[in-house]
Amino acid sequence: MNTLMKTTSILRSLLLFLIVSLAVSCKNTAQTKAGDPRLAAIKLPPGFHISYFATGITDARSLALGAKGTVFVSNRDGDRVYALVDADNDGVADKTYVIAKGMNTPNGITFRNGSLYIAEVSKIWRLDNIEAHLADPGKPVLVYDGYPTDKHHGWKYIAFGPDGKLYIPVGAPCNICNDNERDPRYASITRMNPDGTGFEIYAEGIRNSVGFDWHPVTKELWFTDNGRDLMGDDFPPDELNHAPKKGMHFGYPYYHGDNVPDPVYGSKRSAAGSTKPVQKLGPHVAALGMKFYTGNMFPGEYKNQVFIAEHGSWNRSTPLGYRLMLVRLKGDSSWSYEVFAEGWLKDGKAWGRPVDVLQLKDGSLLVSDDKNHAVYRITYDKK
Repeated sequence: MNTLMKTTSILRSLLLFLIVSLAVSCKNTAQTKAGDPRLAAIKLPPGFHISYFATGITDARSLALGAKGTVFVSNRDGDRVYALVDADNDGVADKTYVIAKGMNTPNGITFRNGSLYIAEVSKIWRLDNIEAHLADPGKPVLVYDGYPTDKHHGWKYIAFGPDGKLYIPVGAPCNICNDNERDPRYASITRMNPDGTGFEIYAEGIRNSVGFDWHPVTKELWFTDNGRDLMGDDFPPDELNHAPKKGMHFGYPYYHGDNVPDPVYGSKRSAAGSTKPVQKLGPHVAALGMKFYTGNMFPGEYKNQVFIAEHGSWNRSTPLGYRLMLVRLKGDSSWSYEVFAEGWLKDGKAWGRPVDVLQLKDGSLLVSDDKNHAVYRITYDKK
């Protein structure tokens, strides 16, 4: 009996040791990469610093913030959605949970009233009271299943607007085509009520938007859009657009940039009804996530300005993008488009590809990276 008790005690001690070791290992995953020389080489304005918030997050894509501070991360090429928890608020995630799996390209996520909304290619799901059930989230609730099933530009970015409606883009199912003429949902941004009712098209002529936000003062929609391919290295530009009202058209597939006609479809529609971009971005930079900065950590000059994650070109002869950009606005106009953070592209080869940006409650900025499988945290210290 004594031998059995001693053996049991030893096994319990060993199990406790393994649990503690695993917890420490999970906690230190990002900390051990703090000395990553690649990260140290990222160029930022004076006073800014970048570190790992989390690593080992496969194909980290869209970011969303829960009411209790949980950071949700989606992926596109996989089938999962993650939840990251920084329990001691030291800027490094302590725990990683898989809260959804087996999904069809779950790129889009957003949080509202305790629920996490997840967009697959053709469906929208909802996980209720998710922050109280990270370890056992249960089955998601189907919100809407009426989107096209096309894989090409089928991944989605979603967010709730100030009007309480859920906004969902539908990319063109091609590089360049006029499928929007047979089905107006293509090349658009749509919206609906949180329960999936009231579906409507909000804006048209948008080839593939994978990032949008609302101006913190005017509450109007701004979004990035990816230009078409196979028109050369330097045309067309990606775009930052402004859609203050429903019913606007932004050119695709008929016009690009400053209403330059498409060689195939430009003759089919007048340019008079097409809205030009507020800011032409780099050609083929794959501008994805964007956010207005509203925090108090960064200097005042950054307040209400636009951060854009440029994922990077895939077929340009000289790679471009792979960086975090800043667009400075004056009213509804842009007066500067400048590099804020760069260094993921070295000697023509990329080791990282920024995807999305998210502001935390302390004013720091998170940036996801689906090539380095990480989430970074950018802070400012005027010292």
